[in-house]
Amino acid sequence: MATAVQQPVSQPVGNRASLQYKQVPETKYESNVDPSIVEWADLVTLDLSKFEQPGGKEALAKQLFNALQTIGFFYVINFGLTQEEVDRQFAIGKSLFELPTEEKIKYRADLENGGYNGYKPLGLREVAPGIFDNTEIYNIPKFTPHFERPHPEVVNENRPEIERFARHIHHNIAGKLLVLFAIILELPEDYFISRHRYDDAPSDCHLRYMKYHRRDAETNAKLDNVWVKGHTDFGSLTLLFRQPVAALQVKSNDGSWKWVRPYDGSITVNVADALQFLTNGFLKSSVHRVVAPPPDQSNVDRLGLLYFLRPEDDLELRPIESSVLTKLGYEPDAETQSAAGITAGEWVKARVRSGVNKQTQARSEVKEQEIIKGVKAKYYD
Repeated sequence: MATAVQQPVSQPVGNRASLQYKQVPETKYESNVDPSIVEWADLVTLDLSKFEQPGGKEALAKQLFNALQTIGFFYVINFGLTQEEVDRQFAIGKSLFELPTEEKIKYRADLENGGYNGYKPLGLREVAPGIFDNTEIYNIPKFTPHFERPHPEVVNENRPEIERFARHIHHNIAGKLLVLFAIILELPEDYFISRHRYDDAPSDCHLRYMKYHRRDAETNAKLDNVWVKGHTDFGSLTLLFRQPVAALQVKSNDGSWKWVRPYDGSITVNVADALQFLTNGFLKSSVHRVVAPPPDQSNVDRLGLLYFLRPEDDLELRPIESSVLTKLGYEPDAETQSAAGITAGEWVKARVRSGVNKQTQARSEVKEQEIIKGVKAKYYD
């Protein structure tokens, strides 16, 4: 059975002195001080160092199965990257966003046509009447000939390091999680890996640097402190490296919102749309949102480092055959049947377009939105 392939991580290159990053302190607004301010979600933690141990994959798969029955988010630790390597990527992202706007805009993504790679500037989406989004994004696609494109010099100077970092995530973190999903569903271990190849097929996997610009108290009040409404992600998995500025919340089974703690040395992972379609909702695309940070972090910008794993573009989002799904009663419903015949590439591009195309309503007023062929995305307050 094929499993994730180990690949070494490169040593940092470039001017180390000019690319340093220090994480800000965590919030002190804990639920034991005031439960109304920050109540942390209780998330399962997977220790990937156990993956290669005898019986380790099976034990992790059982642990992951239990996590998927509760909140759908989980942590991974011991994933083969040092904190220094992670902080170097934060430093690269910080330097990138400090470039003049006229320089960054040269690399603007073709968002209106579903292209996500490159730069997304501030304020493209109206999130509430008269208020626009506060995010800058820079997406770096897979390092394959199909996706070659120009980048700012800070990316070019550090390309070998960025590439090895991204490939490590794809093969040795996300790849291991795909093996665990296959074990849970009693499929060949390489079942999902073979549908998420890095080099052999186009897909919209990408490494993302992201910056949430701070907002003033008046604007936050107009937004009810919600920066990004509750939503699901497009692809298979989203991996968020530890972000000490508290702002991410997950929707629990009882409908309440819980904060995601910036657990030291971890990556926060959530399941996204494609795996939900492929498994009749067993692997449920997790609902999450971004809110204004607690008061002791309100004066800092929130810098993010993420990896988005997405299926190969030509993969149809048609439910898989698994005796486990049948036994558990996960039969195709109206939504998964509607998605059948849509490819992963079509779904991603349509969702990207829907995020920037002009709407008659601000996002705060939208509950659901048709994406493609009658399949809709839902948004939550």
